[in-house]
Amino acid sequence: MPNICSGVDDWAARRSGVHATVADSLQSFPFRSIYAVSCNVIATSRTDVAVQSRAVVFDLTDEQAAIQRLARDFAQNEVKPVAEELDREKRFPYEIVAKLGELGLMGIPYPEEYGGGGADTLSYALVIEELARIDSSVAITVAAHTSLGSWPIHAFGSEQQKRDWMPRLTAGELLGAFGLTEPEAGSDAGNVRTTASLDGDEWRVDGAKQFITNAGTDISGFVTITARTGPDEVSNIIVPRGTPGYEVGPAYRKMGWNASDTRPLAFDDCRVPEENLLGPRGMGFKQFLQTLDGGRISVAAMGVGLAQGALDEALAYAKERQAFGKPISKYQAIQMKLADLSTEIEAARLLTYKAAVEKDLGRNFSLTAAQAKLKTGRLAVRATEEAVQIHGGYGFIEEYPVCRFYRDAKILTIGEGTDEVQQMVIARTLGA
Repeated sequence: MPNICSGVDDWAARRSGVHATVADSLQSFPFRSIYAVSCNVIATSRTDVAVQSRAVVFDLTDEQAAIQRLARDFAQNEVKPVAEELDREKRFPYEIVAKLGELGLMGIPYPEEYGGGGADTLSYALVIEELARIDSSVAITVAAHTSLGSWPIHAFGSEQQKRDWMPRLTAGELLGAFGLTEPEAGSDAGNVRTTASLDGDEWRVDGAKQFITNAGTDISGFVTITARTGPDEVSNIIVPRGTPGYEVGPAYRKMGWNASDTRPLAFDDCRVPEENLLGPRGMGFKQFLQTLDGGRISVAAMGVGLAQGALDEALAYAKERQAFGKPISKYQAIQMKLADLSTEIEAARLLTYKAAVEKDLGRNFSLTAAQAKLKTGRLAVRATEEAVQIHGGYGFIEEYPVCRFYRDAKILTIGEGTDEVQQMVIARTLGA
């Protein structure tokens, strides 16, 4: 697959002009395999990075701005018209995922040699933010696939594993899933009970996982699970869908994210080849901590996007809704809500972008990612609640997006590490 930009014009033409606005937004920007982050990174490869010493700059590069417009146009033109229907019908967005794959947005931060977009983490965060601004179900589908499904293969997999899986993952032909959470291993992620024992040249897997995203769709390719491979040893193992002994449970009935796929998984004498071990044996704990760190950036971007979407809807409604002879946006009580949300969103956005830039620079970003995830999750809850309040009774009606936004927000304080876990991570990093 080409990078994000190359081929967009051809794709738009094949779609008979449906995405002409997307293609037009990219016409004047030459895309490169490595994008400069907003701190003026000079890079010839992801392992050869130098940084110019200069003042902090908050502007996006031309390339990042173009990717942002690409995602924004797609969300407005393709996702928004069907978001309410997908949520109401609890229907997975197969058509949207396919189009995202054709645009190169299902593998944004991965090298072109594996079919990825060749972009940076900040560009990826921008896309997730724009999708969540319109619909969280689509956003989490892309985020979980990219950060949790694809990243462990790219970061820890053998060259053969990368060749086997990455091209189809980055094309959106297959979805990847990551199986960490268990009935007895949520915040206490080290309390994994699933086991994997070597029997000849096969791993025998037994156990259960829960709350797993993207494992039960028609295009789900595999789940990478954490399993005990010894008394004090946790490893990660790739289990392809359809493997005998691997059972995907029924979809959960959820408060929100109704168009995303979330299910329990069971493994009963499930056998996979020994070479399905991901990375060195016994490195699973370290691998999933690194995976979660990166995933928190995308979830933080979701929080920023959802909060911004709530503010967008609240402001538009307040300017239209009349009370006592004038729009309610003219009343100070409403103005203060809008002003506070705008200020908090911009602060949260900068914190999230900082985490993404730190990751691209090869720095330790665990603290910033945890801070961003904590801040944005709480903000999303507050912003959606205020948006519902500004809408009054209409905010309680499903036809208005803020009702869906409100239901979608709460999980952002739970998934990818609860608020309490983020506070623990932050406090420990500070030396407390």
